[in-house]
Amino acid sequence: MSSSTRGTATASGTASPRGNARWWGLTIIAFAQFMVIMDSSIIGVALPQMQTDLGFTPNTLSWVFNAYVIALAGLLLLGGRLSDLFGPRKMFATGWVILGVGSLVAGFAGDVPTELIGRVLQGAGSALIAPAALTMLMMLFGSNPRELTKAMAFYGAAAPAGGTAGVFLGGVITEFASWPWVFFINVPIAVIVLIFMWKSLPGGKVGARGSVDVIGALTVTVGLAALVYGIVRSEVVGWASAETWIALGIGVVLLALFLIIQRAKREPLVRLSIFRSPNLGAANLAQVMLGAAWIPMWFFLNLYLQQVLGFTAFPAGAALLPMTTLIMVGMILLAPRVVAAFGTKVPIVAGLLILAVGLAWMAFIRPDGNYWIDAFLPSLVVAFGQALAFVPSLQTAISAAPPQEGGLASGIVNTSYQVGSAVGLAVVSAIAAVFGAGQLGDPEALTQGYSAAFIAAGALALLGALLTMIFFRGRHARTGLDA
Repeated sequence: MSSSTRGTATASGTASPRGNARWWGLTIIAFAQFMVIMDSSIIGVALPQMQTDLGFTPNTLSWVFNAYVIALAGLLLLGGRLSDLFGPRKMFATGWVILGVGSLVAGFAGDVPTELIGRVLQGAGSALIAPAALTMLMMLFGSNPRELTKAMAFYGAAAPAGGTAGVFLGGVITEFASWPWVFFINVPIAVIVLIFMWKSLPGGKVGARGSVDVIGALTVTVGLAALVYGIVRSEVVGWASAETWIALGIGVVLLALFLIIQRAKREPLVRLSIFRSPNLGAANLAQVMLGAAWIPMWFFLNLYLQQVLGFTAFPAGAALLPMTTLIMVGMILLAPRVVAAFGTKVPIVAGLLILAVGLAWMAFIRPDGNYWIDAFLPSLVVAFGQALAFVPSLQTAISAAPPQEGGLASGIVNTSYQVGSAVGLAVVSAIAAVFGAGQLGDPEALTQGYSAAFIAAGALALLGALLTMIFFRGRHARTGLDA
């Protein structure tokens, strides 16, 4: 059966949309990824106003980002499991409803706790959307490797596009409206998606049966939150503080307990043996390191533009558009060709190395710097590296799992990237604070702190390249199987 003329089918036999409807489905799926990432970045430019209006301190402001990312990362595995059990389209729709409700809570918030509750709800909604979207992508295009690579590239390009578009839109909204609208914008978008998704996205389940491991989901979510909390609090109370080490200890214990629970349960949240699939673990490790390097770069480059170079909200968002454009072009046009020619290991390693070089260049920022030299040119290098590594690592992580565990594989790879983002940002922020990133109003101290952040992020990218070289087996070539 030709997937281009007759559509595809799920593992349970449910027909997927045919012909052009599949590509409309891909558009909705990519747009979902765009929104999931945009909701983590759209708050960047609005943070100073939120800090003033809601009473955040400089040391707690990063939790506007962390609350969303930790909820997203901690619940993605549960979202993937629910997608396998109850059907990805149902979970996709449910996620948009929760995201819309969380956006209303965050937009109407008048204090710090309510704002963070709204962000947690947004993260929970996105944790249902993201794995369901990737599962449906595999249902639509998984039978045709060439089309799957193109679909993955289109989907992959939506992530950095959402990241930078979030900064740009956040700048526009903050400058010409007010910060609550960075959340309210999600509500009409959610309504539109819920109206148009039903004819373009595949229905039915993917064949999995069983129960939901709620204990496992709670353990991994609280464990991640404690780990990130300990790292972030170290900026304030120091690494010698009992508070820091208690939080880190709780995080490590809970994550270890999560692994024990998964090994012991008959129907775990994560079947640990899935990591025996060729290169699945290595590809997810690459995604961890990509998130750990990329998100801190975006976070601190945005702060450098505003707090050192003096850009206002709108110009700061616009300044990152060239980087986004290059990433999209690289993922859609370049990455599939490189994968076809060299397999997936080469572009993952090369992309992470290029990302490390770009971040090292970016570390030469100056307190009296110039946008074109200090930000524009190195941002193009890091964009090229991210574009080269992201698509092949994502495709490998998804295609390695059996179809009935597509939601689980999607949840794992999304979790990998988001955990890398959250922990990477926490670690890099702690390093930046030591070198002066918290001294607002002092351009030289801020620049020194941000430079340290870029060096740390570059070191993470370099480590990712080395780990990929060590653990990635074979070329994992164009067929999607090990060469």
